[in-house]
Amino acid sequence: MDSLAVVGCGTMGRAIVTGLLEGGVLRPEQVVGTVPSTDEAAHAADALGIRVLTDNVEAVRRSDVVVLAVKPQVAHQVLSDPALQEALSGRLLISIAAGIRLEQLAAWAPDAAVIRAMPNTPCTIREGMTVLSPHASAEPHHIQVAKDIFSSVGRCRVLREKYLDAVTALGGSGPAFACVLLEAMADGGVMMGLPRDVAIEVAAQSMQGAARMVLQTGAHPAALKDAVTTPAGCTIAGLLTMEDGRIRSTLARTIQEATRVAGGLGQCE
Repeated sequence: MDSLAVVGCGTMGRAIVTGLLEGGVLRPEQVVGTVPSTDEAAHAADALGIRVLTDNVEAVRRSDVVVLAVKPQVAHQVLSDPALQEALSGRLLISIAAGIRLEQLAAWAPDAAVIRAMPNTPCTIREGMTVLSPHASAEPHHIQVAKDIFSSVGRCRVLREKYLDAVTALGGSGPAFACVLLEAMADGGVMMGLPRDVAIEVAAQSMQGAARMVLQTGAHPAALKDAVTTPAGCTIAGLLTMEDGRIRSTLARTIQEATRVAGGLGQCE
């Protein structure tokens, strides 16, 4: 991959660009972004250190790989531009627009190789989680390019499209849910006398450490939980309080409801 266009440098687009640049995967001169207005372009260019345009067609023509990072509600409007469709011909189009199906993307960009991707905001610090789903138009080398992009900013998997709504809920929205838990744990620490900054640091590092243990050891979360749950100890007391609040079913239902909403995001025609 020699050059990349990010059509829609919003929160997720910026996260991907930042991760790629800070990871040394691409140089600033290899990346171009787009936003709707000149004021936004100037602000984004200063923030990211790349060229940012208001012309999607020009940005695509300058690049050999295109990441579509616009909101799902405007994806059709953006891709229905005949000039953009022509510019996308023969290029790899990776859409991170939640809920927009492969068949929709293939119809709107008929001459492009199409892949759906669902990354999340920790891509900014190269700790992201991305799931890819390729269309039949994507050749193995296209899939490898997409994997190279997103593996450079975190973990990456390839799955069938039918899983992407759940991935959107669990991976895409998951960091927000995790932050609510983190904040609640820190609040408990503050209630028991810890300074706010200390409580947040301890809670955040504890969550990060637990997550890394799961990923690096391959152990089931329940096994790691049981390893620190001693008889008559403080951990089991806290766990039972969590169970009194039905935290398991609440969190599981959270993912269920977010998945339901994700499934409707592509109904934008």
